[in-house]
Amino acid sequence: MPALRKVSLLVVHGDGRRIARVALPRWLILVVLGLSLAVPASVAVIYTDYLQLRSQRASLNDLTARVAEQQGWIDAAQSKMRQIRAEIDGWRELRAKIWEPFGPEDGVARRAPGIGGGTGPLRPADTSDRAAIGDELDRLTDIVKEEGDNLRSLERFLGRATRVLAALPSRWPVRGQVNSSYGSRVSPWSAKAEFHSGLDIGAPVGTPVKAPAPGTVVFAGVHAEYGQTLIVDHGNETKSLYGHLSRISVVVNQKIERGDVIAQTGNTGRSSGPHLHYEIQVKGQPVNPTGYLWE
Repeated sequence: MPALRKVSLLVVHGDGRRIARVALPRWLILVVLGLSLAVPASVAVIYTDYLQLRSQRASLNDLTARVAEQQGWIDAAQSKMRQIRAEIDGWRELRAKIWEPFGPEDGVARRAPGIGGGTGPLRPADTSDRAAIGDELDRLTDIVKEEGDNLRSLERFLGRATRVLAALPSRWPVRGQVNSSYGSRVSPWSAKAEFHSGLDIGAPVGTPVKAPAPGTVVFAGVHAEYGQTLIVDHGNETKSLYGHLSRISVVVNQKIERGDVIAQTGNTGRSSGPHLHYEIQVKGQPVNPTGYLWE
């Protein structure tokens, strides 16, 4: 019996009357049936993929936000390290300026390589970024330790230097007009040139003379030229001399401090009027006192 090539479709009214009869090819019926099964399945697959894509998109947005946050942290860390590095460079420059008056520094530490740098566009912060920051932090820690050691060495040096400076006669023993400076001058006695070994500071008789620095009294008595005279040893081969005094308030071997009243001005010895002859001696030789007067 031959296979059916067509399928008849009979349309019947509700009361049983036939309305129409349609003959459809068999292949068309099969196609319609196939589509009726395939379309729902395809829609279900597509919808499932859509749900997965939407979930992945949400995860991607979350990941992007986390990457941006981590990149911001990396940028902030690098910026902070650059600031710290600049501050350390400032320490080095300051230390060099402090050392400069004392001559070349022994064993100057080698300058460490720079750290930090600009950052590129937004990218995932992988382990290499974190490793790089870790390396920079290690180098920065080494530099800070090195500079700390250098600054502590400088502190010890300045401690010793400060003690020496504190012992220098840096204050005026009396305040007044300088009638005669250190160096060559015309002698008030013979009108000839002579060398003046100190400062003649005008002051009324009885003006208190204050110690310009701590020291020990090594002479308190009468000098042929300076009359009543006082000499104080400040250590480091530095001494101060006070001449033409009316009164001496300390004795030999007495320890004195900066600001102590040690004598009173006068007009004794070879003097043309009330004043104080103030002299500084280094290794037994007079030097210009103005080089020591800071205050």
